[in-house]
Amino acid sequence: MSVIENSKLTVVGAGSVGASVAYAALIRGSARHVALYDIATEKVEAEVLDLAHGTQFTGSSDIVGGSDVAVAEGSHVVVITAGAKQNPGETRTELAATNAAILRDMMPQLLEVAPHAIYVIVTNPCDVLTVLAQEATGLPAARIFASGTVLDTSRLRWKLAQRAGVATSSVHAWIVGEHGDTEFPLWSTATIGSVPITEFDLPGGGRFDQDELDAIAIDVRDAAYKVIQGKGATNYAIGLSSARIVEAVLRDEHAILPVSTVLQGFQGIDGMALSVPSIVSASGAVPLAGTPFSDAERTLLHRSAAALTSVASSLR
Repeated sequence: MSVIENSKLTVVGAGSVGASVAYAALIRGSARHVALYDIATEKVEAEVLDLAHGTQFTGSSDIVGGSDVAVAEGSHVVVITAGAKQNPGETRTELAATNAAILRDMMPQLLEVAPHAIYVIVTNPCDVLTVLAQEATGLPAARIFASGTVLDTSRLRWKLAQRAGVATSSVHAWIVGEHGDTEFPLWSTATIGSVPITEFDLPGGGRFDQDELDAIAIDVRDAAYKVIQGKGATNYAIGLSSARIVEAVLRDEHAILPVSTVLQGFQGIDGMALSVPSIVSASGAVPLAGTPFSDAERTLLHRSAAALTSVASSLR
């Protein structure tokens, strides 16, 4: 049961990602009330109607929506997916200028109707947009954060589980840093069950070596590009992972998820949003300060920060 029993989630953007977030939230029962907001009236009304027609089968959740920002009024969580989508061959950071302008225009309107909400940014490049949105709104860093590498971490765990012949939930490994091309796994603390990743006996014999782990990391990093090339967008998995973040907030779970908050004094990084294991609750997201990094991993985290800082600086 949700801590906020009459909980409300608003999803901003009725494209393939936003509709998938709303759908996942409905079927998982992530919130009592789900709203979908988009300035494209005909599109958002059609998506809401399609979703509403299935609410007999979604338990206690219901859905409303439209092109008036008032549909977000009283939201406890707002998930922002609105923006230009990533095209085949396009990097997330190439989307930055267009989507930064959209977000800057939208945030004051949303804050007016949902001043106490937790804001989760899914629109890419989500790390840079989180920094710009936090600066523009003055919200505490805990209350405005990105979905970050929650999905990338799920991709990693799925790949490792397939190779190891275990359930995905038994793999404990994290993708951190940018949600994008400089992301990387925390191999130094990765385990399968209680066994360190490089000591796990694989089906058929042998163990993971560094070359195989490096190849898996590349596959995870590039997974979105492969999906986009084949079907035009990633939507189902990001919908599910976003719904999971919403649940951690609305149920005050204090769950540890690799969301992206604006870091202050984390491994020597200040002022940039990067994904690290964070405690997600009704208060928002707080980085887990004791997360261990090897020297090499710390270097990679700073590389991520430097890459994104240059993009954010160009948009200020």
